Amino acid sequence: MQHYVGFGAGLLAMTALTLALGRWARIGMGLFPFWAILRAVVQLSAVALLLRGILAVPWTVVAFVVLMLSTASWTAMGRLKELWHGRRAAALGVLSGALVTLVVIFALQLVDLEVRYLVAVGGIVIGNSMSAATLAGRNFLRGARARKDEVEAWLSLGATPSRAHEEIGREAVRESLLPTLDQTKSTGLVTLPGAFVGALFGGASPATAAQFQLVVLAGIALTMTITGIVVTRLAGRTPYVAATVNAA
Repeated sequence: MQHYVGFGAGLLAMTALTLALGRWARIGMGLFPFWAILRAVVQLSAVALLLRGILAVPWTVVAFVVLMLSTASWTAMGRLKELWHGRRAAALGVLSGALVTLVVIFALQLVDLEVRYLVAVGGIVIGNSMSAATLAGRNFLRGARARKDEVEAWLSLGATPSRAHEEIGREAVRESLLPTLDQTKSTGLVTLPGAFVGALFGGASPATAAQFQLVVLAGIALTMTITGIVVTRLAGRTPYVAATVNAA
């Protein structure tokens, strides 16, 4: 109990320092960092208790993965509601990207099919699939608005909506992937990713931890690519030309 009290006090001190610096620099965040950390504490505490039960009763991992997929899909759906059929595109993108990647990883036996690995890899892959749906969808919408005249020109020449938005979709996927791929290139030199560090803390050898991290990085690249393609291809079927948003 004393350990948790000390840990909580330290976490609160770090959060207070963040708030103080934000206020001093007039960033305008208010108490947002505090509420964000508080929400993370509540959610991670609940997940920790849930995972204790899942690890004790392995078959319940299926329900947990479904919960993660549902939450990720719902979150992405809310962020892409401005797109034509954006909710459907977001859900299909998240589901296809995450599920295909998980099947490939375990089918190739890159990771043992155990509850702890399924939860760990599943959480990372699903989370990045959700991010990819949001990034690709927003990039697509931004590009469609900026290149409105180009889309209209294609349509006037008899092109299908998919053809008119094809290059915009490609660029949207590419832009959503670049930050992740840049980070992948610098892994081990600039950053030590969470999966690698977590495996080391769990008692794995550096070689085993490196293998696990490489599977995660390859999985993230695959799921983000699949998700981005699905979202932009579905969004590109819109029969409408994106409305330009006025700066005012």
